[in-house]
Amino acid sequence: MVVLKPRPELALVALVALAAAPSGAFAVDYLSAEQAARLIFPEADRFEAAELTLDAAQMRRLEQRSGVKARSARWPLQAARKGAATLGWVVVDHVIGKFELIDYAVGLGSDGAVRQVEILSYRESHGGEIRLPAWRRQFAGKQGSDAIELGRDISNISGATLSCRHVTEGVRRIVQLVALLRDDGLLR
Repeated sequence: MVVLKPRPELALVALVALAAAPSGAFAVDYLSAEQAARLIFPEADRFEAAELTLDAAQMRRLEQRSGVKARSARWPLQAARKGAATLGWVVVDHVIGKFELIDYAVGLGSDGAVRQVEILSYRESHGGEIRLPAWRRQFAGKQGSDAIELGRDISNISGATLSCRHVTEGVRRIVQLVALLRDDGLLR
C-alpha cells in the first residue's frame, strides 16, 4: 500500500501557475445600448427603436461608400426625439478586436455628423484603451465626406491597433449607413 503525504509547496506552485495562466474569458460590460443612447442624447425625451433592412443594391452602395464590408442587411437603430424633432440616431454594432467582439454605439446628429462613440462591451485582454475619451472624441463631428481612417484622421493606440482599426472601420460604415438611409429618405 502506498501512502501519499501532502506536499503544500506543490499546491502553492500549482496555484501560482494557475493564476498566471492566460484567461480566455475577459469581458467587461460598460454600458447598455439604452444607457449609451441617453448619454449621447441627454436632451431627448424619448427613443424610438427601429430595425432597417437594406436590400442588395443598398448593401453594395454601403460597401462602395464606406470601403468596408457591409456584413449585415439588418441594422437596429434608435431615433432620439424631443417633441416632434428628430435629434439624431444611435446605431449599435459589433466588430472583432483581435480575437473577441467589441460592442459599441455611434450617435449621429440629424445632420449625419458623429456626436459620440461609446464602447459598450470589451472582451479582449489588451487594447481597452479605446475606451479612453480622448481616443473616442476623435470621431466627433465626422461625416460621410471625412476619411475616418486609422492613421489618417484617427490616431492609433500602440498595443490596440486591431481594436482601433476595426472600431474605426465600423464607425465609418455606420456614418455611411446613416448617410445612405438619409439619401434614400428612410430616416427623418
